[in-house]
Parts: sequence; C-alpha cells; structure tokens
Amino acid sequence: MQISARGDYAVRAALSLATAYPSLLSTQAIATEQDMPRKFLEAVLADLRRAGIVRAQRGAEGGYTLARPPREVTVGAILRAVEGPLAGVRGLRPEQTRYEGAAENLPRLWVAVRAAVRQVLDEVSLAEIISGRLPAHVRRLTALPDAWEPR
Repeated sequence: MQISARGDYAVRAALSLATAYPSLLSTQAIATEQDMPRKFLEAVLADLRRAGIVRAQRGAEGGYTLARPPREVTVGAILRAVEGPLAGVRGLRPEQTRYEGAAENLPRLWVAVRAAVRQVLDEVSLAEIISGRLPAHVRRLTALPDAWEPR
C-alpha cells in the first residue's frame, strides 16, 4: 500500500489537532510543527473540512479543530477524505473487478486486501496513535519478524 504525501500530511495534521483538541490550531502552527508546506496543508485541511473531520473557525482567534473527539476519528476516515477509497484496482473498487480464465478468482484476493487494510486503518484512532496504545491486533502485526524489513 502506498500512502501519498497528501495522505501522510492529512494524518499528521489530524494528529496535531488531536493533541490540541478541543482547542484551535492555526494552519501556520500545524505547518511549523509538522514541517510541511502551508499552502499544501491548507488544501488538505479543506478536504478534511468537507469530509466533516475538522471544522474551521475564521477570525483573529480562528483556526482548525477536530469535529469529533480524537478517539472517534480513525486513520481510515482521514485517508478516505483526502485520497478516496482505501483499496482500488485500476480505478475500480475490488468487488467491481471481473476477470476470465485463470484470473477469475482474483477479485477475492483484492477484496481480502481491502479487508486487511480496513482492519488496521479503520480500527486505529488518533487517540490511540497519540497515546502509543495501538489495538492488540495492530501491535501484533508490528511485532512480526519481518514487519520492519523492506521487500
């Protein structure tokens, strides 16, 4: 799975907002803390606002905050807001793929891949990342002998 810069920035910005929740943070404060370009961050925050993940307040004391408590916001929701579906095959959802012959069962694998990704991204909240207390099934994945090795 490839996480784009947009997805990475969105999760990092949301983590900054989660740490400050329910207080407001300016775009500049987030950009400085996370070392990311402010203009790009503004576009990412606009996507998150449209998805109902963050809310904005205008004015001198304005900024952004999470629309819900950090324990209710998952990484999967953030990534969907800025990148669309978590798993796609040539622009299709896995269940929409159809193949003939030797590849006829391949859609089952693509659906399984999506389910596996969901089991991590949809079950980890911002609060869990901040606290370092990831769900047990996610901790087990990070403890696998080759989990940290590139392939």
